[in-house]
Amino acid sequence: MAFFNLFRRQIAPVGLVVTTNINHLHRRFLSRLQENFEYDLVVIGGGSGGLACAKEAVAHGAKVAVLDFVKPSPQGTKWGLGGTCVNVGCIPKKLMHQAALLGEAVHEAAAYGWNVDKDNLKLDWSVLRQNVENHIKSVNWVTRVDLRDKKVEYINGLGYFKDKNTVVAVMKNKTEKVLTTKYVVIAVGGRPNYPDIPGALEYGITSDDVFSLKTEPGKTLVVGASYIALECAGFLNAFGYDTTVMVRSIFLRGFDQQMAEMVAAAAAEKGVKFLQKTVPSAVEKTEDGRLLVRYTSAEGQQGSDVFDTVLFAIGRKACTDDLQLQAAGVKLHPGSHKLAVNDIEQTNVENIYAVGDVLQGKPELTPVAIHAGRLIARRLFAGATQKMDYADVATTVFSPLEYGCVGLSEEDAIAKFGEDNVEVYHAYYKPTEFFIPQKSVRYCYLKAVAFKSGDQKVLGLHYVGPVAGEVIQGFGAAVKAGLTIKILLNTVGIHPTTAEEFTRLSITKSSGLDPTPATCCS
Repeated sequence: MAFFNLFRRQIAPVGLVVTTNINHLHRRFLSRLQENFEYDLVVIGGGSGGLACAKEAVAHGAKVAVLDFVKPSPQGTKWGLGGTCVNVGCIPKKLMHQAALLGEAVHEAAAYGWNVDKDNLKLDWSVLRQNVENHIKSVNWVTRVDLRDKKVEYINGLGYFKDKNTVVAVMKNKTEKVLTTKYVVIAVGGRPNYPDIPGALEYGITSDDVFSLKTEPGKTLVVGASYIALECAGFLNAFGYDTTVMVRSIFLRGFDQQMAEMVAAAAAEKGVKFLQKTVPSAVEKTEDGRLLVRYTSAEGQQGSDVFDTVLFAIGRKACTDDLQLQAAGVKLHPGSHKLAVNDIEQTNVENIYAVGDVLQGKPELTPVAIHAGRLIARRLFAGATQKMDYADVATTVFSPLEYGCVGLSEEDAIAKFGEDNVEVYHAYYKPTEFFIPQKSVRYCYLKAVAFKSGDQKVLGLHYVGPVAGEVIQGFGAAVKAGLTIKILLNTVGIHPTTAEEFTRLSITKSSGLDPTPATCCS
C-alpha cells in the first residue's frame, strides 16, 4: 500500500486520467488482498477468445492466469497453445484451401500463356502437411512468448471448479494446482462430434485430425454438410483425392439456403460427389486395411462403399463436461452442453463469465470470441461499459467457390419482417479473370436483402465467388453502419472487380427479370 501511495504522489503532476487509473489499480490490489484471492482473473481455455481476454485484462493491471490443456482426439491427435482456430481450424483450413487454389491456378496459367506442365501436376501431401504443421508450431511458440512478455501466467493444465472462486488445474503428471480468483472466464470452446454408430470412433477422423494425417487421405468420405464438411471436401477434391460428401438433410444449416445450394452445386461441378439424404450406419475395417462404410437413405435403402478415409463433420460439442460446473453453481442452457449468458457474457453466477463457442446461440467464429473477450476484460478491469454486438457479423465459407455473407439470410428476413416487407436485389456476374481460362461462371451470384419500402435498409448481403472473405469484409462494416440500397447503388465500384457487382444491383426478384448480365460491363 505504501508503494501505491508513493507512486501516486510521484505521478500526480501527470494529470487526472493517470491518477484515476492508479486509484483503480490500487482499489483492485486491495480488493484482492482483502478477499484473499491469488488472481484477479483465471481464464479456462487457451483459444483465441480466452487469450484475448487474458491479455486485455493484464493490459489494465489485472493479475491473470490462463489454463489450457488439449485432450487427444480419439485418433490420438493433439496440439499446442492457441485453440481450435490456430491448430485445427481457421489457419490450417485456409492454408489447405490456398493450396487447392494454387493447383487450380496452375491449370489456368497455361491459358494465360505460362509454360507449365499442367498435365503432370500432383500434390505432395507430406510436404504440404509438414509446412502447415511447421507454421502452426511457430504460432504456438509465438503465442507462448507473447503471454510471457505480457505477464500472463500460462498453466498447461485441465481446469475444473472447486467453487465459484476456486479453479483447480490438473497437470500432465496428474498433480493439481489450486488457484483462487475474483473472476473466471470460461473459454473452453468445443470439439467435433462422432455419430453413435459402430466403428465411428475407432476408424473415423474429424477436423481435429485431417490437417496432420501422416499418409495422404486417398479416397475420402466426408460425413456432414456443415461449412467444415464442404471446406474439407473442397480442398481434398482439388488435391486429386476421390471425395464424396454424405448429406443427412440440408447444406450449410443456418446460412441462406439459396446460396448454400449454389455452394454445393459449384463443388459438384468441380468433381465433389454427393450422397444426399443419407446417413452412415457402420464403419468396418476391410482385410486390406481400407474402410467399408454402410449407409441408409431416407427411403430406407441400404448401400455401402469402400474408402481410405472417413471424416466426420457433423457438428461440435462444447467442452463443458470436465469443468464440474455444479461445484460453482453454474447452469448449462437447458438440453445443451453450452452456457446461457446475459448481455455481458455473465453466467448465472455473477463472477463467472464465458466467451466463444461455448456460448448458446452466439456465432461460433474466432473474431467474435476475440472481440467479446476483450470487451469482458475492459468492463471488469477498465471501467468500460461497451457490450458485444452479435448482430451483422460477416463470415465466409472457404468452399471451392467461396461464399461470404453478412446480416440476415433471405429466409430469416422474411420470417422476421414478412414477405411483403422484404425485397431482394440479385445478379449473376462474370469475373474478368475467369474469361481466358474459360472457367465456369454458372454459380457466380450475389444478392442484397433489404426492406422493400422507406430508405430500404440492407438486412443482408450474400456473395458466391472468388475471394469472398476479402469482398464481404468491407461491406460488413457498411451493413453495421446502416447501409441502404440507395447508398449502395450510389457507390462507385472499382472496375473490373467482383466486389463492384454489389454497387450495380438493379434487378429485384419480385420483378421477375433475368439477373444474368450480357457483358462484364452491363
